[in-house]
Amino acid sequence: MVCGENTAQLPPPNASAMILAKDSIAFPDPCRNFAFPPPPPGDRRRIGPRPCPVCYIPVEQAIARMPRVPSASPGLQHLTYFHEQIPMKTEPHGGSEFGGYPSLEERNASFDIKESMTVHCGFVKGCRPGDRTGFDIDAADLKEMEQFHEVIVASAIFGNYDVIQQPKNAGEIARENVPFYMFVDEETEAYLKNSSLLDSRNRVGLWRIILVRNVPYSDARRNGKVPKLLLHRLFPNVRYSIWIDGKLQLVVDPYQILERFLWRQNATFAISRHYRRFDVFEEAEANKAAGKYDNVSIDHQIGFYRKEGLTAYSEAKLPITSDVPEGCVIIKEHIPITNLFTCLWFNEVDRFTSRDQLSFSTVRDKLMAKVSWNINMFLDCERRNFVIQAYHRDLLEQRAHMTVVRVHPPPALVRDHFSIKFPVRRNPKRGRGERKSNSRRHRKVGSGSRGGSSF
Repeated sequence: MVCGENTAQLPPPNASAMILAKDSIAFPDPCRNFAFPPPPPGDRRRIGPRPCPVCYIPVEQAIARMPRVPSASPGLQHLTYFHEQIPMKTEPHGGSEFGGYPSLEERNASFDIKESMTVHCGFVKGCRPGDRTGFDIDAADLKEMEQFHEVIVASAIFGNYDVIQQPKNAGEIARENVPFYMFVDEETEAYLKNSSLLDSRNRVGLWRIILVRNVPYSDARRNGKVPKLLLHRLFPNVRYSIWIDGKLQLVVDPYQILERFLWRQNATFAISRHYRRFDVFEEAEANKAAGKYDNVSIDHQIGFYRKEGLTAYSEAKLPITSDVPEGCVIIKEHIPITNLFTCLWFNEVDRFTSRDQLSFSTVRDKLMAKVSWNINMFLDCERRNFVIQAYHRDLLEQRAHMTVVRVHPPPALVRDHFSIKFPVRRNPKRGRGERKSNSRRHRKVGSGSRGGSSF
């Protein structure tokens, strides 16, 4: 069976956007002459990656630059999805029931771009994602998620792995018109309730909390890939989305981010490149060294890609600037070609390891070989300009414990430090032949020893 894509016509822009939708030429361009300043001087205390300056235009101008109609989708015009109530596994390796166990033949066919296509894209047990498909969501939340929005911001925390970070610097228009959705599992929701963070409207600050039941995977990180890569299935009537990982704090207005990395570049998909590594083979070895995933699975995935023709990154790939993304932020316009890209990227994550950096370039290159489409891979220091990265919960708790021990030592130890009394050695009784310690002979020896070696 096949589930169709949403074909509803998008409503006109909301009132606030219509007021600001003036001709962008009327505004002076504050970024026309912007250039990167020279790098800051070295600092031994900050040896890691750092943010760099980014020129954002004012929010009102950014909204005015929002395209009135969807971007063209090269090659692909209509995208539908496989639906199977009881998916059957036909091959020994890879895939899941949630993903529908696509065969290698079906996988390879999905990279052959046609005007109309049907592909696996998660949620195979139903045509309404989240409704008894695995990754199940309450009916009231599903209804909310099916509403039209020009822009959404989304994130997820599963396994109570991160601390919710509140966005900063979102303007009044964004606060009124851009929903912020945070997907959580039951473990994370229980923590929010017990900590009195969740209010009666299912909100934590700006974040609208969406509870997910019956998660499809035992690995919390793999569950997080479902909303990260399949937002277009969960939000069928959204034009643009910004995805940020749960450990990140957004500190720039969403409209300014979209204008800078999509609209100004005439791009439909944007993601930052890794700050250090550009080559998939190097990324795989780094994942193995850091214990990010079991080595056998990583080797199997990389070996499969090598047989398909994956080569090390070099300047011969230019204008492609990297094969390895820093995948914690995804900026996307929801059109058929970008939806297909994230569907096929998810299928690789479902078939192989959950380390999405390893499969990104394979999917990108296969699509780019078929149609005139590309991805805006911007600098990672630019990403660090609009999101601040926090530590995962376990590291935060560990650091908090260490800080308490270091900064607030027990008072008793402080008192003991100042009240130690060293025993005074009393000289034994001297006989008649012994001189006193302040005798001239003793003082001469003491004086002469000052210029020699100390004992």
